[in-house]
Amino acid sequence: MTELKPRKALFNPELKRRGIYVLPNLFTTAALFAGFFAIVQAMQGDFERAAMAIFIAMVLDGLDGRVARLTHTQSAFGAEYDSLSDMVSFGAAPALVMYEWALRDMGRLGWIAAFIYCAGAALRLARFNTTLEVVDKRFFQGLPSPAAAALVAGLVWVMIVSGVPGSDVRWLGCGLTLVAGVTMVSNIRYYSFKDINLRKSVPFFVIAAIALGFALVSISPEMTLFGFFVLYGLSGYVLAAIGLFKRKVA
Repeated sequence: MTELKPRKALFNPELKRRGIYVLPNLFTTAALFAGFFAIVQAMQGDFERAAMAIFIAMVLDGLDGRVARLTHTQSAFGAEYDSLSDMVSFGAAPALVMYEWALRDMGRLGWIAAFIYCAGAALRLARFNTTLEVVDKRFFQGLPSPAAAALVAGLVWVMIVSGVPGSDVRWLGCGLTLVAGVTMVSNIRYYSFKDINLRKSVPFFVIAAIALGFALVSISPEMTLFGFFVLYGLSGYVLAAIGLFKRKVA
């Protein structure tokens, strides 16, 4: 009588472990799709949807890494895939949206500003990947590409909701695009929020601030999100100025 062998393929824990890797990459793919959708909408002239899609990509980009850590499914492939997705969603998409919305009529200066932003995002991501193990985890070196994308897309979203055409604020858009692109490759440090432990108890005012934030987002999401990232973008320059002042005093 032939001995029946156990069906290992159905119960192989290695296969289950490998299957979990699909989960974080699904979030990365969704973020990539949101960035691609933003580009398509910008080409069709629907800039409000394009800007909203970039913010949706930010949320999805923030989730994929957390899901990977919670499920212990970090991988080199996932890290590389995430960077490529970020380049589309936070590099090419914001540059194209701003160019189509406000910079097209500026001629050569318009596309140069958009390219500087796009190149800044690429350099920022490359530097982040190569210095990941040597930098202070509490701070980012240079403005993170999602925050830079939020500045560019946020301005577009706010102005569209306010009824202001891109041609009327093209110089503001050009300046913000250039500043965001240059700040990404600067040495200015930005707080990363990575040392915050949500499992620990927090003071009451933190919960109150979070509740207020949700209320503001529900009332005016475009103004609240854009205002937050403007303050975050300025925070790095403020910290740099304080550090410079302390060194001069010492």
